Amino acid sequence: MITLDSILNIKNDYEFKVHFAVYNGDEEPLDVFVRDKSEWQGWNEYRDGKNVFNRKFIFSLIRFYPQQNRWLFGGVYEVINTHADGYELKLQVLHSDLIGRLLIKHAGPGARGRSFFFEKHYTNMEVAEIFEYEYSGETFCGFDKIEHSFDKIEHIIRNQRLDWKTALLNVKGVYLIVDKSNGRKYVGSAYGDSGIWSRWKCYVYTGHGWNEGIKQVIADAGIEYARQNFQFSLLEFYSMRTDDQLIIDREQYWKRVLCSNTFGYNRN
Repeated sequence: MITLDSILNIKNDYEFKVHFAVYNGDEEPLDVFVRDKSEWQGWNEYRDGKNVFNRKFIFSLIRFYPQQNRWLFGGVYEVINTHADGYELKLQVLHSDLIGRLLIKHAGPGARGRSFFFEKHYTNMEVAEIFEYEYSGETFCGFDKIEHSFDKIEHIIRNQRLDWKTALLNVKGVYLIVDKSNGRKYVGSAYGDSGIWSRWKCYVYTGHGWNEGIKQVIADAGIEYARQNFQFSLLEFYSMRTDDQLIIDREQYWKRVLCSNTFGYNRN
């Protein structure tokens, strides 16, 4: 066991509040941290009227939901100013090399809220792991376990996650997009020289992948609609040596089975 206080240079823990950032009913802070660092800072700067960050520094932790009782270090912030609608914070150099790399073992605050006295938790925290590089999203989960939102697929593709890219670039297949706001489905396929990676990359940069049924939705509501509602999965996957006609036939099969032409976004 390696205690956190044995590796960190924090001289006066009474100057700190610890921020336990957890799911807010809409998004996980870990997904926000991976997607956009300025948006993550906004999570720390948010104020709901109460002055919860009423000490000089904030020791910020992100619930690491892939594992139980784990928190990812999100940085030390100095409270520069307190406004009615938020905090003005400055990210500190102190242990900035461990942001997104230091994984802490801790049961959590044990009470509702996001801000707690640091000294009551600091000595109970243990070092679970220090990643070689800043955490940039989950490792490839396997073709049969993909059940990912648009924004997660977007992050994976925009950040060129090598494990995901290597896997998805080298398979053809039939995929499913579900609109979780209404249950409507779209069945699509990737064949020819473009693997699943290339096909999904098109969705990331357009929102609709040039599919007529989805194209209209994005035209009306914007790509943010896809980020909030679309979920991707693979129905079938095959080697790149597989004949294209088999992929096309299987795509048509799944359209019939899921009635995605009648009740979904498929148009052919």
